[in-house]
Amino acid sequence: MAPIALALFLLLQGQPAAAEGAAPPPADAAAPAAAPAADTPPAERWPAGAPHDDYQFVGWCYGSLRGYLDLHDQVMPEVTRIETTYRPPGRKLSDDLKVYADMQKDGRRQLKEFQAAMTAAEKASLRPINVVGAGAVQKGRSVWNAGPEVTKARLAQEWMSWALPAKCEATAKSLEARATLMGASFKVNSEPEAQAPAADAAPAPADAPSAEPAAAPPAEPPAPNPN
Repeated sequence: MAPIALALFLLLQGQPAAAEGAAPPPADAAAPAAAPAADTPPAERWPAGAPHDDYQFVGWCYGSLRGYLDLHDQVMPEVTRIETTYRPPGRKLSDDLKVYADMQKDGRRQLKEFQAAMTAAEKASLRPINVVGAGAVQKGRSVWNAGPEVTKARLAQEWMSWALPAKCEATAKSLEARATLMGASFKVNSEPEAQAPAADAAPAPADAPSAEPAAAPPAEPPAPNPN
């Protein structure tokens, strides 16, 4: 992994504070979250602003990772400039740049895992939850919504230092396992109310056969014997 902290330190040392011009990114930009409690394992930490329902959280992870991957082509020229200008001793530029290519490959693999977990939950749920999931994806992606006041250098620095929360993969695996195991009994915390299936309310066709057999007509009384 590239020595991001050192690169950013050198960058700040080499440039005046006003060189970037600018104000900090907006609240919905990709800003680092507040430091979690030291005694909480990384795999159990909830990122700031992320939903705490497992299904929606996996959607949030998908969206934030998707946004990160989609920024690659936009930020790499500035990332390359930073890595080229502020070189730590004893490291090759090509090795550090390869890290970002590897992260793209790993990110695409993780996206497939998140998608599989969400699909399993949607299939197992008795109620439609895909709309809720789409909203969670959009919320995760919005962490990369930087305004025009955020410079290319600042966005590149945020992108270089970003890492997918450790809780994302662990939660996705757990979600998929539970949804697959529990099947129709699987529950999502925030399932929306669904309308009753149309088949339940539809009247039977007029010419449909009755489920109950028709009663036999009463037997006619015997004719009187003329003799």
